[in-house]
Amino acid sequence: MMSYNYTYLLVDRRPSGVVVVTMNRPELLNAVNWEMHHELERVFVDLDSDKDVRAIVLTGAGRGFCSGGDQKSLDKVAIPSPTRAGRHLIRNILEVEAPVIAAVNGAAVGLGATLALMCDVIFAQSSARFADTHVTAGVVAGDGGAVIWPLLIGPARAKHYLMTGEFISAEKAAAMGMINEVVTEHDVRDHAIEYAEMLASGPREAIAWTKYSVNKIIKEYTHLLLDTSIALETLTFASPERREAVAAFAEKRKRFAEKGR
Repeated sequence: MMSYNYTYLLVDRRPSGVVVVTMNRPELLNAVNWEMHHELERVFVDLDSDKDVRAIVLTGAGRGFCSGGDQKSLDKVAIPSPTRAGRHLIRNILEVEAPVIAAVNGAAVGLGATLALMCDVIFAQSSARFADTHVTAGVVAGDGGAVIWPLLIGPARAKHYLMTGEFISAEKAAAMGMINEVVTEHDVRDHAIEYAEMLASGPREAIAWTKYSVNKIIKEYTHLLLDTSIALETLTFASPERREAVAAFAEKRKRFAEKGR
């Protein structure tokens, strides 16, 4: 039995083979700094190496799932190879043999939305919301949003949401086929764990290879688009529009997609 030691992730291993991974920066709605990013890259590799793991639940501590990148923290540190880091995180989620179940307990924004939408099955509580707000910060949606949003809701809808940063309610996300289910009668975390327990009790190889087969198309899109979108995101981080967006946020001015609301 493996042990797991992380700073920003809580890993709860259950006798059934279900492992609950909780992003744990609740004071910042689980915003991702570089250390947490590296831990998210690593945890799926660690869990994939542990053959006692049969299903994984990914959720957030407190009242949010994940609010995306912690820009104050990220801006203070030299980018340690964003293309490699972004590629590894997305591909590690797709490659882990055990099914990954998202329990979206609040806002899932930017990278947080990508993390949720890359999971195999996605449950959200009724108050959860999804958005990729990279563009409102003056940068390209480069962390996987340009890969997974078009696959789930089609290119036309994806371009609208990625170009405006508009939020989507859990109910609307379910209606569009973006997520599996809105959980209203139970705690979403408990619901996801119950579902994971069901999968963990099933035929392991049949479930794993079904996931592998369906994920082939997502992997193809990832191979086609991810490196380019991350490179473009990195390029726009140095743009005047990015600096203006950061200033507008700091000064509490409305950014372009918020005007008129």
